[in-house]
Amino acid sequence: MDRSKRIVRTSIVGIVVNLILVAFKAVVGLVTNSIAVILDAVNNLSDAMSSIITIVGTKLAGRRPDKKHPYGYGRIEYLTSVIIAVIVLLAGVTSLRESAGKVFHPDETAYNTVSLIIIAAAVVAKFFTGRYVKKVGEEIKSGSLIASGSDAFFDSILSFTTLAAAAANLLWGWQLEGILGVVISAIIIKAGAEMLMETLDGIIGLRADTELTDSVKEIVTSFPGVRGAYDLTLHNYGPSEIIGSVHIEVPDAMTAREIHYLTRCIAAKAYAELGIILTVGIYAASDSSPALSEIKGTVEALADESPEILQMHGFYGDEQAKTVMFDLIIDFSADAPAVRDAVAAKLKAQYPDYRFDIVLDSDYSD
Repeated sequence: MDRSKRIVRTSIVGIVVNLILVAFKAVVGLVTNSIAVILDAVNNLSDAMSSIITIVGTKLAGRRPDKKHPYGYGRIEYLTSVIIAVIVLLAGVTSLRESAGKVFHPDETAYNTVSLIIIAAAVVAKFFTGRYVKKVGEEIKSGSLIASGSDAFFDSILSFTTLAAAAANLLWGWQLEGILGVVISAIIIKAGAEMLMETLDGIIGLRADTELTDSVKEIVTSFPGVRGAYDLTLHNYGPSEIIGSVHIEVPDAMTAREIHYLTRCIAAKAYAELGIILTVGIYAASDSSPALSEIKGTVEALADESPEILQMHGFYGDEQAKTVMFDLIIDFSADAPAVRDAVAAKLKAQYPDYRFDIVLDSDYSD
């Protein structure tokens, strides 16, 4: 079963379970006059709506690329996650407003054995539904399913607290509905805010997963002649659509024919094993000249001496033109231009006949 079909099937399970729970909890809440149970039913209804939105978003995200959107519609899944997070936030704010008044003016509740059994069954149903939905979401890397599963699992804990409050009412006559409603609301709001921030981080652009970048670099450097992999960038156009680029360092004696064949083989292997569309550029390693080898050693020593410099790569020099080029990766917390200028000044003082072209690079992957 492909990814989109699994998302739809899992979401349908969530919808069915939540609608059943909405019906039973609404009846129990109205019969027992319990604000906590009614709010729990409303929360289940929002969960069902979230699953419906997940299905719609998955269908839209699965549309084929076209002239207007050549990278496809996969990022719609991120928008789906934002909508779900907003729904959770609104549900939390609404329940907080309703519960606050019940703290000081509690209503009389009338729990019975049947209502407690229904609430207990709801706890078990939400617990296992949440585990199932989240597990599938993690397997297929669906942010919407992970969010829905986490929310359902969390709801089971909240429903358990409702059950505890009901028990306290039956045993000691304590009216904890309003207080419990406020606590539930606060936790729902917190969960919604965290879901929203996590999704927005993904839209803005996060550092690529270390395990994934390591896998890409392992593939790239597995080919004979590749001395290193640098400047790896991965752009996510949806959970299952990743496009990236990487530079490889190869001997400057390689021919265009050899480089063409090598880069095509690397790209093919990256796609076959990881599903990543990878563009491969090159750095030519000019290490046949003793003079340039000396300069390269000096540059490497300067990079090692400076804690702000994370890496030096792409070194290339032309002894006849008296030109040296290389890239420096500077820590994000440092003043990158100042670090570059300091390195250039030291090199110019030691090799006054050479011109140094230093490119500031960014560390996009661990």
